[in-house]
Amino acid sequence: MTRYEDQVAEHRDYLYKFARLQLRNEAWAEDAVSETLLAALAKPQAFDNRSQLKTWLVGILKHKVVDALRHHGREVTGLGSSEDEDTDPLELLNFKADGHFVETPADWGNPEQQTSSRQFFEVLEACTEKLPAVQGRLFLMREWLELSSEEICKELNLTPTNLYVQLHRARLRLRECLEVNWFQKAGAL
Repeated sequence: MTRYEDQVAEHRDYLYKFARLQLRNEAWAEDAVSETLLAALAKPQAFDNRSQLKTWLVGILKHKVVDALRHHGREVTGLGSSEDEDTDPLELLNFKADGHFVETPADWGNPEQQTSSRQFFEVLEACTEKLPAVQGRLFLMREWLELSSEEICKELNLTPTNLYVQLHRARLRLRECLEVNWFQKAGAL
């Protein structure tokens, strides 16, 4: 193998993890990753070092995942009713009855400085993986795959209200996880 081929192969596990989280099906994830690697290996000149190799590969994979979601749209599983759908969302999300937070969110300082850190993105990825399956998948579809809300609702047969509630819950859980695992530790240093 050439050095380029070795570098592409090094990212396979990360790509597979990303695809599996999105597709919730090992075979579909494997297919998407294989297609991504084949596309990258077929046209190495397309990479052209304009970004990091991992970023470029994830960009290709995003398109493969979207294609797989569209192709297997009726077969997608894992988006059944959530166990907490019948619960009062204010109780789950640490809000008072008047809509204010029970506990004031921590001061994050300057988040833009924090997000430039590679370690921050590792913590963010770990927090994303800890989200409930439905919320994690919807969050990644919206924020990482950059699908519109309308596309997600159409693909997964969701109401806009349900999508917004799930995304809101995901963002609050991510905020809580980041506060505990990143911002509080960074502030303590």
